[in-house]
Order: sequence, then C-alpha cells, then structure tokens
Amino acid sequence: MRAVGAGKPGVAVSEYNQENRVDSEIGALRTVLLHRPGGELVRLTPRNNSGLLFEGIPWLTRAQQEHDAFAQVLRVSGVEVLYVERLLEEVLVSAATRSDAIAAVTSQRKLGARLAQWLGKYLTDLDPAEVVSRLIAGLAPTELPIGPGLVHRLMDVDDFLIDPLPNLMFTRDSSFWVGQGVGVSSFAMTARTREADLLKLIYRHHARFVDVPQLYEPELEPLEGGDVLLLAPKVVAIGIGERSTAAGAERLAGRLLATETCHTVLAVPIPQRRASMHLDTLITMVNHNTVVANADIMKQLSAYPLRLTSGNPDSTVVVDRQIDVGEPIPLLQAAAAALAIDELHLIGTGLDPVTAEREQWDDGNNTLCLKPGVVVAYERNAHTNSRLEQAGIEVLRISGSELGSGRGGPRCMSCPIWRDRSHSA
Repeated sequence: MRAVGAGKPGVAVSEYNQENRVDSEIGALRTVLLHRPGGELVRLTPRNNSGLLFEGIPWLTRAQQEHDAFAQVLRVSGVEVLYVERLLEEVLVSAATRSDAIAAVTSQRKLGARLAQWLGKYLTDLDPAEVVSRLIAGLAPTELPIGPGLVHRLMDVDDFLIDPLPNLMFTRDSSFWVGQGVGVSSFAMTARTREADLLKLIYRHHARFVDVPQLYEPELEPLEGGDVLLLAPKVVAIGIGERSTAAGAERLAGRLLATETCHTVLAVPIPQRRASMHLDTLITMVNHNTVVANADIMKQLSAYPLRLTSGNPDSTVVVDRQIDVGEPIPLLQAAAAALAIDELHLIGTGLDPVTAEREQWDDGNNTLCLKPGVVVAYERNAHTNSRLEQAGIEVLRISGSELGSGRGGPRCMSCPIWRDRSHSA
C-alpha cells in the first residue's frame, strides 16, 4: 500500500502496517490514529464554543504546533502515526463512498430539499481532499456559492450548512479497539455525532481494515471510547456517566463476553459532570497493574462485574444472552480481582484535594502509555508528573495549552490500532 500523507507537512510518511490488535493500555504502541486540528477550530467563537463542547477559543497555529510535537514524540518512540483526514481522503476516492459521505450531510432536516440538493451538487464537484476539508471544518452559508431559496437567505451568521467538528482531534472518543475488533462510538452529544459517521466510513471502506470485526456502531445506545478502559487482556472497564449509558455498556459487554474477547467486564458508574465526562478523565494505566488516578474519587467508585452465564458464543445479538451482574465492589478491588492479583497500585494526582482537582481538570490522569512504564503527559501537571517519576514511570512531557481547551489529554487524542500483546506482571 502507498505511503500515508506523503509530502504533506505534519503528516507521517510510512507504509501501512498489517496488524490491528489492542488487548491492553500498556503493550508497546505500534500504530495510532490521530487527527491534526485544522480549520474546524477557527469556527469556534464565544457564542458557539460551549455548544461545541470547548471551554475556550484555541489558537489554531499553536494547537497545530502542540499536536505536531505530540505526533513527533510518538514517531521518535517508533509508533506509526495515521491521520483521520488522510484515511478519509483515501476512502473518498471511491465515488460510491464519497456519495455516501455527502448524503449524510445533505440529509439534515434543517436544510430543506432545495438547499440540500444545491449543497450536494457543490460537494460532488469537489475533489476528495476538499470534501474531507468541508466535512471536518464545516461550511458556513456565505461559503456556498449562490445558495438558493428561503432557507439559505434566512440563515444567521452563527449557522452552518455543515457543522464543524472541533472535537475530532480526540480520536479515542470516537472509536476504540478491543482485541482485533473495533467499535465506533455512539455519541451522546449532538455536536459530536458526525464524527462517528466519518470513522464508520474509514473502518468499513479503507483497505487497512478489511474484514475487521465491528464491536459497536453509532446507531446503538450512547457509548463513547473514552469510557472503555482495557485493564488487561480480556478484562475491560466501561464508565457509565455523562456520555456512556448503562444500556450502551450492557450492549458492548454482551458482545465482548459472547465472542470471548473478554472474560470480565466491569461496569463503573462515574460522576455525571464535565470534569469526569469519561472514565479516562479519572484513571489511566501507566504500567503493569499500575494506574494514575484521582485517589479521592477512586475511593468513591464501585464496579459491577459482568460475566456471561449463557448463550451462543458465535452470535453477537445481545438479546440472546444472559449477563450475570455481580454485586458492586470498590473499583480498584474489583479490578484486582479480575486481574487475579492482590492489589492494583495507585499513583494519586496531587498530595492534597485542591491540587488533585486542578490537575484532574487539566487531564493529569489522562496519560498515554507507550510501553510499560513510559507515558506521554501534559507538562502543566507538574505534581502528577513528579509523582509518576517518583514511582519509576518515565514521563514524556508535551505542551497542551491550546489542545487542552477541549478537555482532553494525550489518551483522548490517540486511538491505538496496534499494540504488542501484553501480559500482566
């Protein structure tokens, strides 16, 4: 297969690897999926940033510099970097796939039949790279040449014909891998639903992912990749809170258990608030049987162990299963039991509640493990990083002053596609 993003600044040049497998959070990372932020961030204004799930208005140039530095840390560590936008360009070379992508945005009820037809014609005349740019960065009414009719005429300055996707850079949220299968998230927030449409196109049509088992689809109950934590081979925790529902966790658990991808799934209710929108804002793996987490919140979290009691393991129809729901027990205790170890080692963020709360808000718990004992973290979380290093964890620091305005850290910004097989110590 041909090179990825050859000749493009900030985009990796490499041959596609042939492996697609992730069975842990700590196995040596070989291939990762990123999205380099672009014109979609320029769409953010003080009027719309909250609705688009951002806390501030990031400076695009600096955000791209920070993201390129993040990608370079990965490459220097031997990781193959793939980009969402480049993979989309490659699948949209197919006229049929490009037609599907255009149909998804022209079917919006807010457009009306006449404007939808005009928008479809406009997009059809563009080349694949230009279509990808519009699908991600969005399209304002003034950017559509001679838009016809009443709908276009009455659109406000804040309206979009195609909504921008500023959160697309958080690729762990939009898709996740467990074993050799991939799940595409079902987003709870309207601002993010089209991200799933784009990831679905990639995983269904790109040559890299031919015949990859589909673990989850956007049409199902709300469930997002940031809530899926691979504690160890065949042991997965799923957060249930602001973004992922109990119904979504039950659906995914049924599929993982029925296909023997997992023997235990831990359903973990988490606080339903912005600071803990996903499980990975509270806890991530940094080494064998070692996590970094907000210690005070960990004391409050319980997990419901889920195991399969009956059903046909060759089927993926959840209603044909029976899942045994265990009694809730403290999360760290439940995780240790599922891993068959005495204790899961916890590295707490901060020495006091205020520091812990501040560094959790700045994604101090949201680290990306490159291999056992080596993580990427935002440099601003000085206390957490110091505690990690005191515990023998190597911390590769990156800047995130602009990237972090969307409330996501290195783990959120990366979707591992291939890791070496991991075995608990």
